[in-house]
Amino acid sequence: MRKWPWRTIWIVAGVAFALWMVVGVLLAGKDLPAIPPVGQPMVLKNGHVSNEHAKAKTWTFDYDRAQLSPDQTFATLDGVHNGVIYRFGKPYLKIAARHVTVNTNSLDFTATGKVHVTRIGKDASTTFDTDLIVWNNAAKLLRLDHPSFVHTGDQTLKVETITVDLAKDSVLLGKVDGEIAPP
Repeated sequence: MRKWPWRTIWIVAGVAFALWMVVGVLLAGKDLPAIPPVGQPMVLKNGHVSNEHAKAKTWTFDYDRAQLSPDQTFATLDGVHNGVIYRFGKPYLKIAARHVTVNTNSLDFTATGKVHVTRIGKDASTTFDTDLIVWNNAAKLLRLDHPSFVHTGDQTLKVETITVDLAKDSVLLGKVDGEIAPP
């Protein structure tokens, strides 16, 4: 009976297996399909968008036209009307703006163009007109960094900057140009 060279057979089998693994690793991924091209932006018309944070609404907007970036991380809303910023789930400010850009990850937004802000509730007669507002969702802070006009009744006041802190329920006015007579 013939004796098999088992040691040589195992060495040859081990080398063949090692070569097969090396070739497999080197060729891995060569037949993957190409990455698809970046998608087209999504366009929506006459809609409503809202944001909820900690089980309460933070802001909502009705818009005429919206365009989402291909990765849907940014949205541009045109013709925003009936926008509402909420404080502890209750309406606090109404907003109307020509353009609003929303970061869908942080839920911050910037409104530009003709922007009109109205306080809701106890000071409903107070309105703000400006061309830029910036909302920081994490801090619940609304900044009007460009000159703004504050309207109370029939009186108007020009203010350099305005900061509305919803967490503290405070409105901070920057440099004031003009004066308002007490009612």
